[in-house]
Amino acid sequence: MKKILILILPFLLGGCLYVNDRGIDNHYYNNCKEYYDSMGIYHKTCDENLVEYKDVKDGVKKIYKNTKEYTTQ
Repeated sequence: MKKILILILPFLLGGCLYVNDRGIDNHYYNNCKEYYDSMGIYHKTCDENLVEYKDVKDGVKKIYKNTKEYTTQ
């Protein structure tokens, strides 16, 4: 049963995920709102992706740091 699920799963999710400039999401383009406030300061708010590249980088750094501390003890 697991083998069948593993074979079918890529076909089901093949067209659903897109890689954009901030991560992986189910939308091709980012849903960002850009505006200037009353003082002229630029703001950009974006919806959260399914996987953010920033979160992945932070997680890898944390794992590397923990591994390095563990091996030096």
